[in-house]
Amino acid sequence: MKERIIIIGANGQIGSELAVALRQKFGTGNVITSDIRHPETLKEGEIFETINVLDKEALKSLLTKHQPTQIYLLAAMLSATGEQYPQKAWDLNMNGLLNVLDLALELGIKKIFWPSSIAVFGPHSPKQNTEQYCIMDPNSIYGISKLAGERLCEYYHHKYGLDIRSIRYPGIISWKTAPGGGTTDYAVHIFFEALKHGKYSCFLSAGTELPMLYMEDAVRGTIELMEAPSENIRIRSSYNLAGISFTPAQIAEEIKKILPNFEMSYVENDPRQAIADSWPASIDDSYAQLDWGWKPTFDLETMTKDMIRNLKTN
Repeated sequence: MKERIIIIGANGQIGSELAVALRQKFGTGNVITSDIRHPETLKEGEIFETINVLDKEALKSLLTKHQPTQIYLLAAMLSATGEQYPQKAWDLNMNGLLNVLDLALELGIKKIFWPSSIAVFGPHSPKQNTEQYCIMDPNSIYGISKLAGERLCEYYHHKYGLDIRSIRYPGIISWKTAPGGGTTDYAVHIFFEALKHGKYSCFLSAGTELPMLYMEDAVRGTIELMEAPSENIRIRSSYNLAGISFTPAQIAEEIKKILPNFEMSYVENDPRQAIADSWPASIDDSYAQLDWGWKPTFDLETMTKDMIRNLKTN
């Protein structure tokens, strides 16, 4: 069967790059992107629809019009922004998901990708090599909504047979898109500032270790998960996924190897520090490795070199 894919929330950090990879794989006309705002540019043959995922009737019309075989639901309010607007974050993150799940059932769309996050873990979760199954007590509205979303996805799979697949993304690092309001966004912003100004003031402390993933690995891992045989997918809540774990001090040192005059400073008492302190330092993703062969290709050194090379070029 020929795949036809709709990406909801396609203008964001992950969606914009995932759309490119999916178009290369399935053909430009078979991947429809959508978001609440129109993108700045569209290439020849690309199909875009303006949609608010909270408008269920408009969403139904969109899905009826294009009849997708797969939906990638990426529309969400991230951690730092969500703390400023908790009610809006809950509404978007939860009701947007429910709208898609209910319409998928109604219209017979079986395959859905929905991203979770390491934000589902909390102060009492293990910090090192955080297991797939452990205490999860998130203390941000983003994390709370993602944990609730995981439970919904698993419920809809077991009760209704929806083929829902999910990844608990760590921080995503990319040279193509600017930061989007997440706690891990310092690891993107630092590269832009290093090249523009030769210095960066970090909102997290020097020793705050967090799990990260280079965008190229994130996109590849997402597509590999969606391509895996259904019988291999044992986890219908969300898979742990690991790439690289590092601290602001470590990434600063790696940047200095290429830009020796780079200077790093730190801001105290930023509210994002409390969110980061509740998250894991490293992730155990053995289930993803075993079930669908996940393996990252970038480490801190190769990622730093690739980021700086591409930002200089582009």
